[in-house]
Amino acid sequence: MTKKDEVIQLLEACTEQERLEVFQYLRKTIPIHAIEAKLNTQAEVILEAIDRASDLTLRGIRGIIAEAAFLVEVLGKLEGWKDVTPPGDAAYDFLIEDSISRINIQVKMQRKESGEPKVRNGKYVVETQRTRGGKDKATGLPTRPYRFGEFDILAVSMHPSTNDWNTFMYTVGSWLRPRPSAPELIEVYQPIPQAVNEDWTNDLSTCIEWLRSGTKKTIAPFLKTSALYILSPSLSRANNHVAESEVCRNSCMRRRCWLARTQRPLHSSATSSSRCSSRSKR
Repeated sequence: MTKKDEVIQLLEACTEQERLEVFQYLRKTIPIHAIEAKLNTQAEVILEAIDRASDLTLRGIRGIIAEAAFLVEVLGKLEGWKDVTPPGDAAYDFLIEDSISRINIQVKMQRKESGEPKVRNGKYVVETQRTRGGKDKATGLPTRPYRFGEFDILAVSMHPSTNDWNTFMYTVGSWLRPRPSAPELIEVYQPIPQAVNEDWTNDLSTCIEWLRSGTKKTIAPFLKTSALYILSPSLSRANNHVAESEVCRNSCMRRRCWLARTQRPLHSSATSSSRCSSRSKR
C-alpha cells in the first residue's frame, strides 16, 4: 500500500469535521484555480463575492459560465474541429474550423424573468443583443443590436429550464427573426420551442449541416395566445394558474364583445320597428 492509499484510508475513517480541517490545511499551499493568483485572493473569497453580487452581475456571470460550458462540454467533444477564436472583442464568442471552412458561433443564455424561465405564448425566449449599448463612431448607429451576418450560429444555454449547463439549443444565424422596422437587424427577443423542431436542434453538428446546406428561411414566430396557449411545465404552479386565469378572462371578454355586437343591432332594429308601428297607428 502506498502512502497515498494510506492517507485516503485515514481520511475515509475521519469525521466530516476532521476532513474539513485537513482540507483547510492543504488549501494554504494548494490553489484551486489560476484566477487566485491573478486576483491575488483565495477562491473562497471570490465565490463569496459572487454570492453577494446583484442580479445584474449574476446574469453576466451566468453568461460566462455558459460560454465556458460550451467550450468544455461541446467544442471540446466536437471531433474534426479546432477552436481558432482570436483574442479581443467580436460579434461572436467562438470561431471554429475544420477541413472545409470556418464557422463563428454566438452563445447566449435563455431568458429568465422573476427567477423563472421566461415563456411567451408557449415558447422560451432568448435575448439577442449585446449587453452594453453604444454608438458606432463612424456611422453613429447604435452598436447594441446584432446585424445579420455577424455570426453564423446561435447557441442558447438552456440551463434556466433544464438546470443543466451542458444543454444547448442551436439555430442558423440568418434564420433568426428580423426587426420589422430595420430588417438588417436581428430582433431582440427570439422564440425557442420547448422541443427540437425544423428550426432548432440540440445538436451542434446538425446545425452546422443546416448552415452549410444554404437553406433560406426564418424561424417560426411566437404563437398568439388567442390561437393557442401552452402551459409550461417549468413554470411554477402559481404562475401557470395566473396565466390560465388570464386566458380565461380574455376569452370571456371576447365573448361579451361578441354578444354586444350581435345583440345591439337586434335591439336597435326592434326598437325602430316598434317606433314605426306606433307612427303608422297614429
